[in-house]
Amino acid sequence: MTTVDWIEVAGELEKLYDASARLEAMFPGRKFTLDGHLVGSIGEVVAAYMFDLDLNRASTLGHDAQARDGRPVEIKLTQGDDVAIRHEPGHLIVLQRPRGGPVRVVFNGPGEGAWMACGAKGSNGQRRIRLSTLTKLNATLDDALRLPQVRPAPV
Repeated sequence: MTTVDWIEVAGELEKLYDASARLEAMFPGRKFTLDGHLVGSIGEVVAAYMFDLDLNRASTLGHDAQARDGRPVEIKLTQGDDVAIRHEPGHLIVLQRPRGGPVRVVFNGPGEGAWMACGAKGSNGQRRIRLSTLTKLNATLDDALRLPQVRPAPV
């Protein structure tokens, strides 16, 4: 991965949060949440840095990255209290970043257990799972099942 100024990245993220808050103040009752590709891409580059992952091409169907040991990895980042999963991941990393940071690892383990704990498939083909559920599942995992975190959260 190329050298990145993570302090600058954190500053840019705060600008996005500020813009979202300003828009919500201008239009009461409307949410201007940071989501979709923007949050997904942020999560992918942060997880790649933290776990030394090789990212797949953007919008690759299936998984977002490969671990050094070859495991396919699905990466999710949220500001909220749940994430949506479209398929059973080989390995799942779920990160949460509230405004002001820092990123915290909610789940780092085999995707099967998380997939089994997801809710029913919605009309968009995704299954949602709460971070509280993922936190409980994560606490039961043997460390050998986790990907090693080689760097702290940069933002």
